[in-house]
Amino acid sequence: MIAGVRFASVAFAVFCALPLLMMAAMPQADKIPGTGGDITIQPINHATLQLVHANHVIDVDPVPQADFTGLPAPTIILVTDIHGDHMDAGTIAKLRQASTKVVAPQAVIAAAKLDGAIALANGETKTVDGISIEAVPMYNTTPARQQFHTKGRGNGYVLTIGGKRIYIAGDTEGTPEMRALKNIDVAFIPMNLPYTMTPDEAAEAVKAFGPKIVYPYHYKGSDPTIFANALKGLPIDVRIRDWYGK
Repeated sequence: MIAGVRFASVAFAVFCALPLLMMAAMPQADKIPGTGGDITIQPINHATLQLVHANHVIDVDPVPQADFTGLPAPTIILVTDIHGDHMDAGTIAKLRQASTKVVAPQAVIAAAKLDGAIALANGETKTVDGISIEAVPMYNTTPARQQFHTKGRGNGYVLTIGGKRIYIAGDTEGTPEMRALKNIDVAFIPMNLPYTMTPDEAAEAVKAFGPKIVYPYHYKGSDPTIFANALKGLPIDVRIRDWYGK
């Protein structure tokens, strides 16, 4: 009986530790100073992340593969596109509180049946809970890749939070709209083929608009160090994080 009790106790302890083990795979959050307090940047998985500032909690592209265990509930949910690594109606419903605002392109709202969501079209800017959200076109420009993301369907976003401009590119190549961005403090840039672009192509696009901090994300199958090496010597802080829990 004593051995059985000891085994049960160990098993229970392992069971209780599972959420912590799952959280251990999540990259450590970064903090950057903002007006009214720090902005917390939490990479989660692939294209999913969370931003926190004051009483604002913004979940970006929540999907089943992303573990939100231990993270605060969202005040805003942003969705970029209809693909399953960016949009999942069930995960949105699970995270969505009564007061949570959902912001998405019309294609996402229709596909996920997001009643009460705020539609944002390419080029539009709306203020949601005091946060300026600008929809930036995200699409493929290379002919062989245009089948994946057509112009007008999905959104990248520029958020103004705590006095900082944060660009979340979504699934895109280095479009003219990306290259024309100004005064970006933090950028999240994808790099994987055939859906977005190569690390070298991503670096060339980033050179055009010069964010202060850039995170390679959505890079499954690509080497983000190639991207970082291409930006060496420039006043751009490249922050490589493990978005895949390797």
